[in-house]
Amino acid sequence: MANPKRKQSKRRSRLRRGANRFEEPQLAKDPVDGSAFRPHRVNPNNGMYRGRQVTDVSV
Repeated sequence: MANPKRKQSKRRSRLRRGANRFEEPQLAKDPVDGSAFRPHRVNPNNGMYRGRQVTDVSV
């Protein structure tokens, strides 16, 4: 089995591990009702997308 020729530095290991962290999703604020939703998607609370009603949301 192959073995590394040199010890991997702490900095290199930490840089690699730092790239794998989870990121919280970015949220946009709806100008109509102020609810938070994922950008470039239909708002699940009111069914609006880019100022148009695209889905019927019954409460």
